Amino acid sequence: MTDNNFKEPFVHIARRDDMQMWKRWLVRLIAILMSLLVCAAFIVAIVHMNPVQIYQGIIDGAIGTNRRLWVTIRDSLTLLLVAVAVTPAFKMRFWNIGAEGQILMGCLASSALMIYAGNSLPTFLLLLLMFVCSFLAGMIWGMIPAAFKSIWNTNETLFTLMLNYIAMQLVTYCIVFWENPAGSNTVGIINGATKAGWLPKLFGLDYGWNLLIVFLITLFMYIYMKRSKQGFEIAVVGESEDTARYAGIDVRKVIMRTVGLSGGIAGIAGFILVSGSSHTISNSIAGGRGFTAIIVSWLAKFNVWVMAVIAFLLVFMQQGAIQIATQYNLNENASDVVTGIILFFVIGCEFFINYKLEFRKNHE
Repeated sequence: MTDNNFKEPFVHIARRDDMQMWKRWLVRLIAILMSLLVCAAFIVAIVHMNPVQIYQGIIDGAIGTNRRLWVTIRDSLTLLLVAVAVTPAFKMRFWNIGAEGQILMGCLASSALMIYAGNSLPTFLLLLLMFVCSFLAGMIWGMIPAAFKSIWNTNETLFTLMLNYIAMQLVTYCIVFWENPAGSNTVGIINGATKAGWLPKLFGLDYGWNLLIVFLITLFMYIYMKRSKQGFEIAVVGESEDTARYAGIDVRKVIMRTVGLSGGIAGIAGFILVSGSSHTISNSIAGGRGFTAIIVSWLAKFNVWVMAVIAFLLVFMQQGAIQIATQYNLNENASDVVTGIILFFVIGCEFFINYKLEFRKNHE
């Protein structure tokens, strides 16, 4: 084909070299405002209500009272911790979809210690054992697919996903022995009378320990990823395994260590769920956080401090959606649609941050 016969496409996609930070956040702000307008149109068209009242209901449901505010903060902290957990594996391009199962294994370890050792160990020692065992349970659950990946190059996405369902069945199996009252098929509140294994108040706050633990782990992971040799190795392996081997990095060791750490932190999230908030266990206690955390980590570009903001905003919308569903007698799916529209715009705007549309120029 000659140059005369070649016709330049009307529009094509080109990658942006870079965008200034303030412009990135301006694009995200515009996306959020546009999502609110679309949500308003949906509310008027489908449920025939004033969108301003709906938005007020969302704010009230998330932070309207002191109790609601702290529930939002508590759930945001847990989601942030899981996002921090999956980040090192994802930065290494090990697609860990198994955080849900790793959380459940942490929950299982904590619950077992509360049930069998709650009345025989001092509070401090019991909590310490729960913390360590939850970390180890999540770490082992994460290292299983890591071993298969590093030795036999199996597909980690499918492997970690399937382990989620195995973890659910293990929890279901244990509930049969732990159910309280008998025949209820639920565990109920563990040690409700003695509160053995419950995280106590810290600085007068019900979830003070949750806040301290998540903050310290987030700070540690920031330093680990940005300033340590291990964090550098994770980045190199993520860029190219061949380059890492050429540089003398033991790729198998890095994969095992990184995914083990990822699973261990997810296991600590299970400890916080059981000891710091719900004080029980079920196969749905993770609540999909293992999957939502992937969105949080990806949107934050693996920046742990940005993850804190995104985690709070997501939980804010979830808590608000629950409130408007009950306050205005809306179908629960309607509130989920509102959350989904906002997420669609927030995720979609990343395209315009990383890419641009270039239109054909008219030439004489």
